[in-house]
Amino acid sequence: MTDISKRSIVKMVALTAVAAAALVGCGKKEEAPKAEAPAAAPAKAEPLKIAFAYVGPVGDGGWTFAHDNGRKEIEKAFGDKVVTTFVEKVPESADAERVIRDMAAQGNKLIFGTTFGYMEPMLKVAADNKGVKFEHATGYKTAENMRTYDSRTYEGAYMAGVIAGKMTKTNTLGVVASIPIPEVVRNINSFTMGAQSVNPKIKTKVVWVNEWFNPPKETEAATSLINGGADVLMQNTDSSAVLQTAEKMGKRAFGWDSDMTAYGPKAHLGSAVINWGPYYVKAVGEALEGKWNGNQASWWGVKEGAIDMVNVATDVPEDTQKKIAEIKAGLKDGSFSIWKGPIVDQAGKEMLAKDAVADDKFLGGVMFYVKGVEGKIPGGK
Repeated sequence: MTDISKRSIVKMVALTAVAAAALVGCGKKEEAPKAEAPAAAPAKAEPLKIAFAYVGPVGDGGWTFAHDNGRKEIEKAFGDKVVTTFVEKVPESADAERVIRDMAAQGNKLIFGTTFGYMEPMLKVAADNKGVKFEHATGYKTAENMRTYDSRTYEGAYMAGVIAGKMTKTNTLGVVASIPIPEVVRNINSFTMGAQSVNPKIKTKVVWVNEWFNPPKETEAATSLINGGADVLMQNTDSSAVLQTAEKMGKRAFGWDSDMTAYGPKAHLGSAVINWGPYYVKAVGEALEGKWNGNQASWWGVKEGAIDMVNVATDVPEDTQKKIAEIKAGLKDGSFSIWKGPIVDQAGKEMLAKDAVADDKFLGGVMFYVKGVEGKIPGGK
């Protein structure tokens, strides 16, 4: 074979090898570094659904209005972490169970019932809905998924009494009362005791309307008390009718549960208000954090910022206003006790010994009138 032929063969082999290499190179794509897939955003937690059952209308200006203000405090504190709803004017009857059961069925995981008469219906519904948390206002029965909360309204009643005892001209006070339960009897007594602390001549008349919210009945009761000689009125009912009646008849009265100044500015001596916000924010916070526990009872007052006497009238003597400030300070730091003996009932029987301080068990069972309160408790002995 000639050298030319050999060179041609070598050349052809070389060219073939180059071509093959080129083909392999073309077939292999240069892979760019793979970008990591973005991490999936954590699923946003569903808001806690919260429902309120109200015994009266949100516009009652008193009890239910105060609870609804507390509901708004929840929304302000927790934003889109919660969704709140309410049903107003739910009677203390079989309707209460139906409404509360429906709230649970709609997916609400925290339900507040805001009146004493919801206690048994809430217990029934709680037993059937273990995954729902229930909060009952002013009751005394609890369960694994139900607890109670209340405000020491008697502290506001006592401060109102101190003012009333100084402002009365007839030494006769009047109370429009709702339902004959310890809460209401305790407030009547505390009002009287506050008044007697500055004016021993005080006597208190009571008219029961047997409803929490019934403006016509409240108006009738207030009129009856004024016609009977009472010139300063307090109430344990939910509307502003008592204050408005006092305004029309030229007498004095107090706001109750909420600031009612606007309903009777001339008659208004001050408002014993409840602030439910602190407790509601605490309860919802515990539910959101998994720290909520049933079988508990809370009873908050001036100390916790739940009770106050506000907008005291400018014609109330300065020494009386100073005394109210001292009472608030004493209740806050524990140096003052409203229910401290000796305390006697209408017949003069000692109910609390001298220097003894009533505990919550005693206060929770008060079903007697103190000396100075006239009449009988409906259904009582």
